[in-house]
Amino acid sequence: MDKIILTKPEARKIILHAAGLARRAQFGKGKEAVYKLIDQLGFVQIDTNYVVERAHHHTLAARIPDYKLEWIDELQADGRIFEFWTFATGYIPMRDFRFSLPVKASFAARRNDLTQAEVNLMRRILDRIAREGPLMARDFENDRVTKSSGWWDWRPSKVALERLHFDGRLVTTRRKDFQKVYDLPENILPSGIDTTMPTDEEFARHVIMRSLKVLGIASIKEIAWSARFVKNSVKTEILKLVDSGEVCSVAVADLKTQLYMLPEYKKKKITLSGDAFILSPFDILNVYRFRLRDFFDFDYQVECFVPKPKRKYGYFSLPVLIGDTFVARMDSKADRKQRMLIIHNIHFEDIKLTKAMIGKVCDAIQRFARFNQCETITIEKSNNKTLLKTLRNTLP
Repeated sequence: MDKIILTKPEARKIILHAAGLARRAQFGKGKEAVYKLIDQLGFVQIDTNYVVERAHHHTLAARIPDYKLEWIDELQADGRIFEFWTFATGYIPMRDFRFSLPVKASFAARRNDLTQAEVNLMRRILDRIAREGPLMARDFENDRVTKSSGWWDWRPSKVALERLHFDGRLVTTRRKDFQKVYDLPENILPSGIDTTMPTDEEFARHVIMRSLKVLGIASIKEIAWSARFVKNSVKTEILKLVDSGEVCSVAVADLKTQLYMLPEYKKKKITLSGDAFILSPFDILNVYRFRLRDFFDFDYQVECFVPKPKRKYGYFSLPVLIGDTFVARMDSKADRKQRMLIIHNIHFEDIKLTKAMIGKVCDAIQRFARFNQCETITIEKSNNKTLLKTLRNTLP
């Protein structure tokens, strides 16, 4: 098959459509739309940051009108999604469960040798959950010997629970307060779920097809990253898929990287609605910083990981997208007691915004405030005084 040549605007359309950002409600409304979206994305990243509503809810609410937080819990309770790792932890369609097995096997194989005490603790935990049913870390005695030194300095029972989760002997669900609940797989997995270990070829092909489905256009670098915890044959298998016509080879103007795409995106006529989206830093569109630079000319970094003196835009700056253009970054915090969305800084990109675009930004901010259960909005500063005045006069 000949290589497909695309302009950057054409490539952006495919990328945004694949990410569910061609228009709001691209997958409909209601709980079923949540499942359809997770199935399209293949993976919705979970993050503990709670400055605004957590990343997995944010990703879904950005795309699904009137999203309700409980829907994702209900889908997990219904056995339609599960929580585990790809390149990070997140929600995955249950029909992909067997492809989590190589990751679990890899975690177990890479683990340092355990002491007999650690092995015994894991056995006791499994035995207790088998007898008592699902448990949380706080249900186990405080077996810490030394004072905690930080977030990831877990006590031994928590470490044992996580080890059992990573190697697949336990699975997790979440309570409404975001606390993990650990249970045996046989108590959680729906009957009939395929639990056979995929071959190396099957796993690599799954990673390729899943990655291209959600990324739209991607290089080997991004595709392989989603399977970074497993030794894989992605590079070999993608060449076979190109030869068979199941994957297309793509070149994008001004980019030297070898890229790939599913044939279905070549045939699809994509129209962008021009809707405004306020996106999570952990949204699939924003995970790969170099992709944002290459395709969207947008240099973005979530600055919660940057020392405070070096931050340019704010602790938790959220990209604001209209159509195929990033127009602003919004550093905000939800004050849940005061029911107020505090926008510490809204930095507009060097782009001329029409009156209609400004209206869409205002609408998106109001939707974002409602999603965060905030009734009022306050904006502290902006790099554009004229737009700052407009927003303050428009927003409640």
